[in-house]
Amino acid sequence: MNAPLPLPALEEIRAFDAEMVAIRHQIHAQPELAYQEHATAELVAERLARWGYEVHRGLGGTGVVGTLREGTSGRHVGLRADMDALPIVETSGKPWASKVLGKMHACGHDGHTAMLLAAARHLAATRHFDGHLHLVFQPAEEGQAGARKMLEDGFLDLFPCDAMFGMHNMPGQPEGRFVAVPGFAMASSDTAVITVRGVGGHGAMPHLAVDPVVVGSSIVMALQTIVSRNVPPLQMGIVTVGAFLAGDAPNVIPGEAELRLTVRAFNPEVRDLLERRITEIAQTQAAVYGATAEVTYQRRYPVLNNDPAQTEFCKQVIRDWVGADGLIATTEPVTGSEDFAFFLEKVPGCYVFIGNGVGSVGGCMVHNAGYDFNDRVLSTGASYWVRVAETYLKTA
Repeated sequence: MNAPLPLPALEEIRAFDAEMVAIRHQIHAQPELAYQEHATAELVAERLARWGYEVHRGLGGTGVVGTLREGTSGRHVGLRADMDALPIVETSGKPWASKVLGKMHACGHDGHTAMLLAAARHLAATRHFDGHLHLVFQPAEEGQAGARKMLEDGFLDLFPCDAMFGMHNMPGQPEGRFVAVPGFAMASSDTAVITVRGVGGHGAMPHLAVDPVVVGSSIVMALQTIVSRNVPPLQMGIVTVGAFLAGDAPNVIPGEAELRLTVRAFNPEVRDLLERRITEIAQTQAAVYGATAEVTYQRRYPVLNNDPAQTEFCKQVIRDWVGADGLIATTEPVTGSEDFAFFLEKVPGCYVFIGNGVGSVGGCMVHNAGYDFNDRVLSTGASYWVRVAETYLKTA
């Protein structure tokens, strides 16, 4: 069987592909959860310093920013990779699989970090740009809002950016090809916890109790009407009850029940609507049964909004590099969420996807115990970063 053809990449990047793969495998084998990325941050900082970057550590807890200045331009650009892993027991069986039980790189952040490091090495060696280059290695993307923490710690005051760019691998898309969606490209992500308080009692005497299980069940069913009857038909909303916790004995009516929800939207107005209707429905449904419902609503990640001009810039970089075939012709947004959205609320930019492969090549979807980043994509992703930096900070 013939070996697969190499993916598009700069030859200078491909020359140290083996080192890049080794770095990726090292990070993968020693995964670290949000705000615990100490070894990964140390590796990143050491390499950046070795290649001549001015290194700033500790932003957002364990974040690392490497800055390189060249020429006389006053332009600034930020390129971002994430570093954290997930609390999942790995089952991939790869030689470089996680050596830390209960933690694994199930989302490809090891690959994201390796790609940006490879680009960093090349850009430092060639310096074919004019301006300020900020390479951002962010902690805690997985639900802990590391991007927001870096901003709160003064990221943009220390490292002003005219634009920022991010990238994520995507299993199920052809390896090494790119997706760039203008506008609302990824959904907001919020969490709601509904605590239903009734009156506990004996399971054989339900008339003397107010059953929070029945109340919670009614709330679950009523919540399904929000998207079908309140959200405009051409808009998107998701209300998912992921957990229903109540009682632990078959003959006891508990006093409380708890519902845990994830809530998604592409439109900020729809996001507001979902929050309001979840609260209204929970409280009114509970009142019908003589119970009460307390809703704790946490706004977590905003809608990721790709600036149209910067999205077109990224598309043109890809076309000029590998031609139109380098782009996957889709404009469909993704219902997953990403905290790069916090950066894009402050600075125009674009977050693209790079295909991890289709079928057995790309493996399973992210956040799966069997997932692994496709090493063949590393050189292509690193080359994309080089092209973006050099084009945005182009020399005269």
